[in-house]
Amino acid sequence: MAAPCSETAAQAASANVPQKMLRIGLAASGGGHVRQLLDLELLWGSLDHFFITEDTALGRTLAEKHRTHFVPHFAWGQAKLGTPFRMLARAVRSFFISLQIIAREKPDLILSTGAGAVIFPVLWARLLGAHVVVIESFARFEQPSLFGRIAAPLAHDLIVQSPRLASRYPRAKVFDPFRMLDAKAPPKRDLLFMTVGATLPFDRMVEMVATLKSEGSIPEHVIAQTGVKGRQAEGLESVETLSFDEVQKILTDARIVVCHGGTGSLITALRHGCHVIAVPRLSKLGEHYDDHQAEITEAFERRGLIVVANTPDEMRAALATIRSRDPVLATTDPSELMDFLGKLVSRLSARKRS
Repeated sequence: MAAPCSETAAQAASANVPQKMLRIGLAASGGGHVRQLLDLELLWGSLDHFFITEDTALGRTLAEKHRTHFVPHFAWGQAKLGTPFRMLARAVRSFFISLQIIAREKPDLILSTGAGAVIFPVLWARLLGAHVVVIESFARFEQPSLFGRIAAPLAHDLIVQSPRLASRYPRAKVFDPFRMLDAKAPPKRDLLFMTVGATLPFDRMVEMVATLKSEGSIPEHVIAQTGVKGRQAEGLESVETLSFDEVQKILTDARIVVCHGGTGSLITALRHGCHVIAVPRLSKLGEHYDDHQAEITEAFERRGLIVVANTPDEMRAALATIRSRDPVLATTDPSELMDFLGKLVSRLSARKRS
């Protein structure tokens, strides 16, 4: 499937845009990758824009408001989890679907925050003459991602978001967006929200929360977003997927968030003034392709923002810790990055009009 709406509708939307307006493609796989693009809406919102992403709850939410194309989910780490032929089949489909999208849309600029599923849109955009900007994931503090290493040679402009990564990308520009917020958390309900993120189920975390709920360690009402075909447990109000807007509403009310170690889930919860307990997916348990979530959660915990739990005993201790302190608020501030990208858009727009 190349797009959530009919091709005719997408083509009609494109045809109504003035020919001299800069066209920008926004390519990201899902979760925190897409949410970082959403943080840049002041940049692309007034331009002729379209998204390339995966068919997730967040992707479908995007499609309600923006011209959106879907590409198949694939990641290099799928081979590690024993499904190399499925990965290759999806990669081949993505190769050709991505060509169709880029050839139809003809972007002047592609802005990508990764990861693997959007490598082919980046490749085709570069080959067909678009200016390519690659933003290495905020999830990478010390080690580059595989997407970043592959996409870096394709980028006209390469951006990293951790000063420690600069040595790994000598030509990259560094914009660190992380900011603490000097504010108090808003009033909350006795609600714990557990979320596994946009793509994969995470039964180990569901079982931990269900165990503590059944024994009385979690007196709060629990809403559990478990992922498609994820484990359902007694005592939890379970739902497989939620739209981005539904998640935002729940976070407004939730006092405690238990989530995987994705930056999108962590930052969104911290913005809403929630206590956050993170359970990173671990590669040794077959829960993810690598251990970048452990790296992320360790860095967040060192800053005093969250508490990490990998076992039921650690989660009991984490609950006691967060209940003894005030929540911390933090966010990402892309203003410096926006300033750089705004100047780039101005140059590309002037070149297109000339």
